[in-house]
Amino acid sequence: MAENSLLSRLDGIESRFQEVATLITDPAVIADLKRYVKLTKEYKDLEKLTSATRRYRNLLGNIDEAKEMLATETDDEIRAMAREQLDQAQADIPNLEEEIKLLLIPADPEDGKNAIVEIRGGTGGDEAAIFAGDLFKMYSKYCESKGWQVSVTSFSEGAAGGFKEIVFAVTGENVYGTLKYESGVHRVQRVPATETQGRVHTSAATVAVLPEAEEFDVEINEGEIKWDTFRSGGAGGQNVNKVESGVRLRYMWRNPNTGVTEEILIECTETRDQPKNKERALSRLRTFIYDKEHQKYLDDIASRRKTMVSTGDRSAKIRTYNYPQGRITDHRINYTIYNLQAFVDGDIQDCIDHLIIAENAEKFKEASL
Repeated sequence: MAENSLLSRLDGIESRFQEVATLITDPAVIADLKRYVKLTKEYKDLEKLTSATRRYRNLLGNIDEAKEMLATETDDEIRAMAREQLDQAQADIPNLEEEIKLLLIPADPEDGKNAIVEIRGGTGGDEAAIFAGDLFKMYSKYCESKGWQVSVTSFSEGAAGGFKEIVFAVTGENVYGTLKYESGVHRVQRVPATETQGRVHTSAATVAVLPEAEEFDVEINEGEIKWDTFRSGGAGGQNVNKVESGVRLRYMWRNPNTGVTEEILIECTETRDQPKNKERALSRLRTFIYDKEHQKYLDDIASRRKTMVSTGDRSAKIRTYNYPQGRITDHRINYTIYNLQAFVDGDIQDCIDHLIIAENAEKFKEASL
């Protein structure tokens, strides 16, 4: 029976939950920050699964009890109660089984992290920069609707508006697990403001969503970082011209995947506070190294999940924004809707939900659930 097959997968879940609950109160574990964080995450995951497992066992018990009552009782009122109990439990079982199957699938350990998002204008010149700016506004509005905080780390403005490149951090609950589906090439088809003949042009921008690295995710020898300071350009009055608040870090790093030593250069001019800019530049350095070190892991996952979208090739065209038709098409899952204006105003949750469903279906196949 399907129940027995699922129950066999749940064996040992509760005992492991109790074991982890004990470990996270152990002073030796608490002192080991990396292990403590890992176990705390496992505890939260097991807590959900243990709760669902208990409800599942109770439902199966209710079914067995109701069937026994129907087989042995002669009282019509008791039989009616047993029938009602049986019908309710059997109706609840399928949804609870789906919930448990999802919980049994190993979650991406990065999903709960904050994210660093990089948007760069691609082919299309000035129009590509304008489109990159449109994407930034779209994500800003979406993040606002989710209650997430957006902070711009660095940007380079386009000649006709928008951004040649913009990098920003997003903080909140399950940020990377949601925004990771946006990585890839976004293509726009519309008549640019600079077009005099009314012709539709195709431009593109690249979006990269990276999990923000914690201090204990990567090892950096801060003594080897070379720091420079400079005056932040742009609006801001006399303070901008007098105070060297912008920071630039240089760090020599050996890529473990290639064995090549390369120089990493990061600038941050987000605030007028130099210590804060240093802190944010360090955060970007950690994230950059973490992303590079885990790229092989991401590539392995992408090669196994052909329909997966969250860890795929960042050079792949994932979505088209067609303004003449008011159409949005996500090419990974053949998702098409005709509410482009609402979409670019930040109403992107439905598309993300469909992408999550597609990913979970692929995971179900892999796990033989």
